[in-house]
Amino acid sequence: MKKLTYTIIIFLLFSANRLHAQNAMFLPQGRIEFERKLNLWAQIDDEDDQGWKELMKKSMPQFKTSYFDLEFNGNKTLYKPGRENTDNNRLWDRPAEDNVVFTDLITQAATTQKNVFEQKFLVQDSTRQIKWKITNETRNIAGFDCRRANALIMDSIYIVAFYTDAITTSGGPESFSGLPGMILGLAIPHEHITWFATKVYREPITDAVLVPPAKGKKMTNNTLVTTLQDRMKDWGKWGQRYIRQIAL
Repeated sequence: MKKLTYTIIIFLLFSANRLHAQNAMFLPQGRIEFERKLNLWAQIDDEDDQGWKELMKKSMPQFKTSYFDLEFNGNKTLYKPGRENTDNNRLWDRPAEDNVVFTDLITQAATTQKNVFEQKFLVQDSTRQIKWKITNETRNIAGFDCRRANALIMDSIYIVAFYTDAITTSGGPESFSGLPGMILGLAIPHEHITWFATKVYREPITDAVLVPPAKGKKMTNNTLVTTLQDRMKDWGKWGQRYIRQIAL
């Protein structure tokens, strides 16, 4: 009897694990919470002026952490600000902290709402085309086994992504997509920014939820960058970094 009971328990545990794996293999919709972390001190260290760096560090936290939700269903995703981090100080707001990004992976079209110096822009363009190089390195993020991929964007900015094929939508945070599964981790070392999923929620996401933003001055990515470059041409290295982060 003890052997039979033991066998039944082992069978049930095996069946439960197998069912969980099967469910994870086919997750066509849901919501992902991303933690976006920006290293403010590291960005200051990149500046040329040495005199004010330590003073600035004393007046600000090392990291600015914010949260975003990525809702997805099939081939559509909506990335938007999530829960508030009460530890943040609005004095140290940085670019892209309230971006809303809608992506249609079938038509390869993206609509992004961005606030730049209190002006709202609505960027309508094609999705970013990224030439990913998939590696054998793996990492577990939010309970999902992920594989690493590397790429260059904007000609010279190195990015690292970790994606899982257990989530069938080929999306990711902000404007990043194009891998055979969902991106759950992303790092841009040069800009000292990371996005990592904290939790994946298995919940229904309807078409009524996945609606692109509609407010803002309409333009393309190139037009926005050209506009900012003209306005910030005398801002030096800091201005160029600001433009890059807006363009992400």
